[in-house]
Amino acid sequence: MFHRETQKTPLTAVVSMFELIFHSTVRSVRQGHGNAIYGLLINILQSASMLLIFYFLMTLIGMRGAAIRGDYFLYMMTGISVFMAHTKTMGAVSGAGSALSQMQQHGPMTTAVSIASAALGALYLQVLTMALLLYGYHVMFTPITIYQPVPAMGMVIMAWAYGVALGLVLLGIRPWAPQFVSIVQSVYTRASMIASGKMFVANSLSYSMLQFFDWNPLFHIIDQTRGFVFINYNPHHTSVTYPIYVMLAVAMIGMMGEFYTRRRVSASWSAR
Repeated sequence: MFHRETQKTPLTAVVSMFELIFHSTVRSVRQGHGNAIYGLLINILQSASMLLIFYFLMTLIGMRGAAIRGDYFLYMMTGISVFMAHTKTMGAVSGAGSALSQMQQHGPMTTAVSIASAALGALYLQVLTMALLLYGYHVMFTPITIYQPVPAMGMVIMAWAYGVALGLVLLGIRPWAPQFVSIVQSVYTRASMIASGKMFVANSLSYSMLQFFDWNPLFHIIDQTRGFVFINYNPHHTSVTYPIYVMLAVAMIGMMGEFYTRRRVSASWSAR
């Protein structure tokens, strides 16, 4: 009946915001499965199945000889893990709660918190899955060595950030054309299976073939990741700066689109 407003200091407001993001992130991680461990196992099985498919496909078409000299499991992981971190994050952010979702009816909740929690939840699952797979292979099969682990992890973060940027664009378009966004997301994910270059390295491609993949920032990220993971590989045809510029540009477009949609979205749209 009566509500007393309390004055918050800037520090208290920041702490409250991070606490809200933390609890919302936990919710986003657990919303797919009631049991968090079961959800993690499902994510590990998805990554492991892609690794197996990748391995048998490379063996079948005789492309194992084109891989980088080094551990073949690491070669596969540098492609699969970065690809999964990108696509899973894009899907999570594009499906984050819109301005009309039920969670947004609660006072402290905002769309920024929903987007941040979806992105952090996806990053948490992918990093934990990658760490468990690498540790399991290191313990059960053969010890592995990563040439530059910190820059390699930085490239995974960059793939995650690029997924956040694309997810923001799709999130801004989704209320206007939900079926179109679903089709675009599905087509992009399937096209990136090949266009991301996780099945080969840029140094092995001819100039004419390189033009088909050079436009994709994910292709640059995966190739640079392999340069940091393997001491025997030095990427000559890709760069670190190109994905950063594209990611920043796409993120700006996504934030403007989400702001525009949030100001104009109506509850009556769901009845169409």
